[in-house]
Amino acid sequence: MSDTTAHAQTAEAEVADICRDLIRIDTSNYGDGSGPGERKAAEHIGTLFDEVGLDTTIYESEPGRASIFTRLEGTDPSAPALVVHGHTDVVPADKSEWSVDPFSAEDRDGLIWGRGAVDMKDMDAMIVANVREMIRNGIKPRRDIIIGFFADEEAGGVQGARWCIQNHPELFDGATEAISEVGGYSVDLRGRRTYLVQTAEKGIAWIKLIAKGSAGHGSQINDDNPVTRLAGAVARIGAHQWPKRLTPAVRELLEGVADITGLTFNADNTDELLAELGSVAKFVGATLQNTSNPTALHAGYKHNVIPGTAEALIDIRTLPGDDKHVLDTVRELAGDGVDLQMMVEDVALETEFSGSLVDTMTSSLLAEDPSARVLPYNLSGGTDNKSLSKLGITGYGFAPLQLTSDLDFPAMFHGVDERVPTSALEFGTRVLRRFMVDA
Repeated sequence: MSDTTAHAQTAEAEVADICRDLIRIDTSNYGDGSGPGERKAAEHIGTLFDEVGLDTTIYESEPGRASIFTRLEGTDPSAPALVVHGHTDVVPADKSEWSVDPFSAEDRDGLIWGRGAVDMKDMDAMIVANVREMIRNGIKPRRDIIIGFFADEEAGGVQGARWCIQNHPELFDGATEAISEVGGYSVDLRGRRTYLVQTAEKGIAWIKLIAKGSAGHGSQINDDNPVTRLAGAVARIGAHQWPKRLTPAVRELLEGVADITGLTFNADNTDELLAELGSVAKFVGATLQNTSNPTALHAGYKHNVIPGTAEALIDIRTLPGDDKHVLDTVRELAGDGVDLQMMVEDVALETEFSGSLVDTMTSSLLAEDPSARVLPYNLSGGTDNKSLSKLGITGYGFAPLQLTSDLDFPAMFHGVDERVPTSALEFGTRVLRRFMVDA
């Protein structure tokens, strides 16, 4: 930890240093257990909390796969608890593709560069910085806040959030709501800054297609070639045109875009409304329909040998209530001779853009940016809120960032040259502090 972090007295002053220190801890998650794990990051957070006298507990699902928790006592014992959580693992980064070392946390042009800068060590740093300030200054939140940093989110949470709720549900006693990543960030709509709070996220079905056939010599006629059978299945699934369906969060977002821009909202001009969102249309566009994307292929071991099996991975994301229909359709598209094996499956989530917690998110943002608008949206990916939903906890995406219009924010997630403006971190820290105290 740098001297600045050690002696800073405000969350806003130390958040950038905390973010940089977390990025420099390599927590790459390869999805097969081969990465370094999250233990060092959890211990670092534990040290930062210990410095201000706050006790923490680390839980390991397997050696090195560590999640860390603490709990802040609120002033209103009758109020239900709130979970404020992040994850410390990151997707891998190929150094040869980056402009900087992805684990150097380099400062350049007012931005912090590195793997995890937006997914999600920025939010982790904002949480840690605010908790430290609250403890230092004796500030209590209105309700109990459960602070957690999970392992393994980037591989479905099997060693993180899922393991924690199955083995230590008592950590979340009394909690009814939660906030985490990928929400509360700003987009520019014709000069009007608008913050998108995540109130929904698509379901996940990661499946493996397995085609079986007759192995043989590559020079022979083979009408039972599993590679041919698999290739047809993958092509049909990847090319399938899923119909559009506007869920409540998507509809409310597009109606808000129409109101701000003066465009007309109807089901036929969604592309025009999406275009107003700029690069964020990448996030939102995928939430107007189900998706089924082939992502990996494996077959054979030699050029002149027809293998007996061929496999493919398909990443399916479903709208709320559509999971059975989508899987039935994919089975039909796969065709005869191709089996489906479920690898990871998790629920779609949706809650209303209303209520006291949403009101507090909105007021916290507008206190720092009074002329802005706040709208809901549906996340095309997934978060650890899926796991918490098994305990009846309603989750939102609220990691507030005020972004410049020239930053392609969606491209930062799992992309090359991931980076976050220092000013956005400082803004988000101020907003999150208001929220955590008042929620």
